[in-house]
Amino acid sequence: MAVAAPYAEKTDEQQAITEMVRQFVDGEVIPIAEEYDHEDKFPEGVVEQMKELGLFGVMIPEEYGGMGLDLTTYAMIVEELSRGWISISGIVNTHFIGSYLLMKFGTDDQKDRFLPRMATGEIRAAFSLSEPGLGSDVQAISTRAKQDGDDWVINGTKMWVTNGLLSGVVFLLAKSDPDADPPYKGMTCFITIPPKIKKMGYKGVESTELVYEDYRCPAQNVLGGSEGVGNGFRYMMDALEVGRVNVAARGVGIAQRALELALRYSQERRTFGKPIAQHQAIQFKLADMATKVDAARLLTLRAARLKDAGQRSDLEAGMAKLFASEIGKEVVEDAFRIHGGYGYSKEYEIERLYRDAPLLLIGEGTSEIQRMVIGKKLLERHRV
Repeated sequence: MAVAAPYAEKTDEQQAITEMVRQFVDGEVIPIAEEYDHEDKFPEGVVEQMKELGLFGVMIPEEYGGMGLDLTTYAMIVEELSRGWISISGIVNTHFIGSYLLMKFGTDDQKDRFLPRMATGEIRAAFSLSEPGLGSDVQAISTRAKQDGDDWVINGTKMWVTNGLLSGVVFLLAKSDPDADPPYKGMTCFITIPPKIKKMGYKGVESTELVYEDYRCPAQNVLGGSEGVGNGFRYMMDALEVGRVNVAARGVGIAQRALELALRYSQERRTFGKPIAQHQAIQFKLADMATKVDAARLLTLRAARLKDAGQRSDLEAGMAKLFASEIGKEVVEDAFRIHGGYGYSKEYEIERLYRDAPLLLIGEGTSEIQRMVIGKKLLERHRV
C-alpha cells in the first residue's frame, strides 16, 4: 500500500517523473530489497534498470546526455528511491555529488571526459572525504598530495567510500600544502580508483576503504585544473551542502515507508476484538508520525528550492538534514513499536528500516555537527 505524499506542490514534469520512480520502486525494488539486503548482494539488475530510466544523469545537463533537472526534482526522486531501499539511493547519491562537483568546478576537458559516461551510468562516481579517526574535522585530514612533474603523488587512507569498489571515478580530498594557514586553503580535490567493510545496515551497496600508496594522479585530473589547487575544501563543502539535501530526502523516504507499513499493519493487526488502529494510543502515534514526515518533506524541499534559485541554503540544508534524519529514525522506531514482536523479525520489512535509519544520523555530518553549523549560521545572519 503506497500512500501518496501529502505535499503535492509539483510541476507536471515533477509529478510524472516521481510517479515513474514510485512505480519502479514498488515493482522492482521493494520486492527484492529484503533478499538482497539480508545477503548483502549488489542489485545489479536494479542498477541496470536505473540506467535505462536515466537516473544517473538526473541533474547532468542535456548537452552531456543527462536530464538537466533541478535539485528539487532530484530530492523528490531520492525520497522515492529511499522509500523502497535506502541502499538504492546510496548508489545514486555519491554519483550525484561527483557529477555536481564536475558540473560546477570541473574544467571543460574534465566535463567532456566524464559527464557523458556518468549520465548513462557507464561509469559511476564515489566521494572520498572521511579517514580513519578523522570524524567531522575535515581540516585535519592526513592524506597528502605532492606535485612531481606533471603528476601529483598521493599517500593516505580513506574510509567509508560508498561505491568505491565499483566506481569509475573517485573524488578525493587531500592536503596539497600541509603548511597552509588556515589549513583549508591547502587542500585540493583530485579525480582519481579500489575491499568491503562489514556494516550493521545499509547493505547491498559497498563501503570501501581506499589506501593510496604513491598513487600518481595526472595534473589534468585536479578538479578545476590549476585554479583548483588549494580550493578543494571549498569545493567539497559546497558539494556537502547539496549532499545534505540528499540525506534529508532519504530521511523523508525511509520515514514515509515506515508510516505506510505502520498504517497497514495497524489496520490488519487485531487486539481486544478490534484493529489496533482503533486504539487511541496507536492513533496518536500515527498522527505524530505523519506530521513529522510532512514537516521534514517541507524543510527538504525548501532547502532544495533555495539552492535552485541560487540563494544561500547552508542554514536551510543543515536544518533539513538534521530534522529529517532525526525524524527518520523516530518514525521508523514508532513503526517498529507498532509492529510489536514482529518488528524484530526479518520476515517483516520494518526490521530492515530499523537497521538502516541510524545511518542518516551520521551521513554528511552528524546531528551534533549540524547543530553547530545551524547555530553558527544563525548568528552570522542575525549579527547584533
